[in-house]
Amino acid sequence: MKDHHFLGVDVGGTHLKIGLVSKEGEIVSFEKIDTAPYRDDPKGFNTCFIEGMKGILEKYPDVRKVGIGLPGLISKDRTTTLEIPAIPALNGFNLKGELKKKYPDISFFLENDAAAAAIGEYRFGKDNPPKNFLFITMGTGIGSAFVLDGSVFKGSRGNAMEMGHMLSRGNEGLETLIGRNGILKIMERFIQAYPRLAGELENKELGTHLLVDTAKTGNEVSLMVFEEVGRILGEAIVSVIRVLDVTHVYFGGGISAGLEFMMPSLEKTVRQYLTPYYVRDLVLTKATLKNDAGTLGAAALCFMEEE
Repeated sequence: MKDHHFLGVDVGGTHLKIGLVSKEGEIVSFEKIDTAPYRDDPKGFNTCFIEGMKGILEKYPDVRKVGIGLPGLISKDRTTTLEIPAIPALNGFNLKGELKKKYPDISFFLENDAAAAAIGEYRFGKDNPPKNFLFITMGTGIGSAFVLDGSVFKGSRGNAMEMGHMLSRGNEGLETLIGRNGILKIMERFIQAYPRLAGELENKELGTHLLVDTAKTGNEVSLMVFEEVGRILGEAIVSVIRVLDVTHVYFGGGISAGLEFMMPSLEKTVRQYLTPYYVRDLVLTKATLKNDAGTLGAAALCFMEEE
């Protein structure tokens, strides 16, 4: 099995998702670990994470490469986690160095989680993405990455393409407007504005699963929410396409489950503000790895050249 399987570790605010992945992109084994014990332990998250890798690596003794996707900013040399809002203990921590100290025989590859998901789509995606594409993940937050000539475009210091923090309407960040909480605020606003159309959304605990499910059954308020989200996202994409001159845009993350409902207004907005040069070859499409994007993306980092 040596060198034929990699470990992908997708680090989230509440869970680690760990997959043993083959070179062909098949998840052979998968587990989810709650990180609350790591955060609550007096030794701290960082020590617990590094020590916890021991048990994971012991399960897969033949694995020599581990990719780790992290929700935040990482140093350009991909050794140190700089700002990880969901896990502040990791801020300014040489994670790769500490892992190498403890497990000298293992190669570790660190990357931002959205960039990892983009590389996963590039390596393992069903539709063979081109060498250049923009990747946008829509979940709790908005993550993005630009794959340029088959590699993550890092910018001058390592953390280019934070689309979620672009200023949008009223100088709000895009993530504030259409991250999970922003979408729920739009839902609340529309339910209050159109109570007769709210239907099954009335007196329910609002969530993005509910939004997608009710849009599928034709709920008018849910469809209006997606229309608004599509418009806001479309405006941001117009700016990014003008800056990067990119032709392919892939959408991943949990909220992309409702992409079909935001696509009409998204496409309309994009076509309204871009000239024929940009629109002619433009492809807006859903990423293909779905819920496995984080794990497969982390594993795909192991294809990166050894330092």
